[in-house]
Amino acid sequence: MSDNLWGSGSQTDQDEKKPADLRQDLGSNSKEWRLIEKMVNGLSVEHRRSRRWGIFFKSLTFMYLFAALYFIVDSSWTKQISSSKPHTALVDISGAIAADTEANADSIAQSLRAAFEDENTRGVILRINSPGGSPVQSGYVYDEVKRLRQLYPEIKLYSVIADIGASGGYYIAAAADEIYADKASLVGSIGVISSSFGFVGVLEKLGVERRLVTAGEHKAFLDPFTPLKQSEQEFWKGVLNTTHLQFIEQVKKGRGDRLSSSAKLFSGLIWTGEQALELGLIDGLGSTGYVAREVIGEEHIVNFTRSLSPWEKLAERMGVTFAKTISTQLGLNAPALR
Repeated sequence: MSDNLWGSGSQTDQDEKKPADLRQDLGSNSKEWRLIEKMVNGLSVEHRRSRRWGIFFKSLTFMYLFAALYFIVDSSWTKQISSSKPHTALVDISGAIAADTEANADSIAQSLRAAFEDENTRGVILRINSPGGSPVQSGYVYDEVKRLRQLYPEIKLYSVIADIGASGGYYIAAAADEIYADKASLVGSIGVISSSFGFVGVLEKLGVERRLVTAGEHKAFLDPFTPLKQSEQEFWKGVLNTTHLQFIEQVKKGRGDRLSSSAKLFSGLIWTGEQALELGLIDGLGSTGYVAREVIGEEHIVNFTRSLSPWEKLAERMGVTFAKTISTQLGLNAPALR
């Protein structure tokens, strides 16, 4: 296209001309203008079409993501599907037993209630793979097992210890009608522990002054930056001894005269499955499948374990991990059955 197509005048004048002026200069019927107009209209149509497809694909992507998330959540919430035929109900306890873990009393109790309430349940297996944890959470589950056994006397509950059923894990197992384990499982550890660190000497070496204000003479007796008095240590040991006696009492209630008279039984030691059988801590050697098939007599197993939803798992991962770590290291947690 020649230079005079745009008319005469300075560059500034040309830049300031509007489309209407250009059309007037070119003439409404000129071939050049019709070509430009066609190109502009074509670009406009193509742009609108591109935007529509962009919106469509973005919407499709979001719909796919929401659908996928829905099915993940839904499958987690509806995992506990009952069987329409007779079965052995299974409830898992895995990992540390604490209020802020997956093995918390509320979740375990909900799973147990669902297992017992199912009309096709012929027996319940509590499969335990836990080193222990909170005596409070363990006690809640123990009491719930006893309550459910009274409500459903025809449905027996069996504990099966996998790799380890120690401390709080064994506390819960003791509530069962019978306990089974593998010959190499670790069983027992009937004791209570509370551990922490003291940083008094470190502060002195660093020249750091600890400033602590309390209302109550012994309010800060577990503070790691303050020397632990002998009287306070004896007091705390008394608290642990009381918890230990509670633990022993519940084990005796659950196991009765099946327990041996060994003085080491409640010392906090841990034994293999074979040793535990001799001590009366368990009733036999066997797996979950064995108990379902040979003891309960119903090989078909339905897992009633309540799983955390994706939202709960996300909240747990993004929770107060740092605070939990610090409190554990400084010994600010409650006593644990270990």
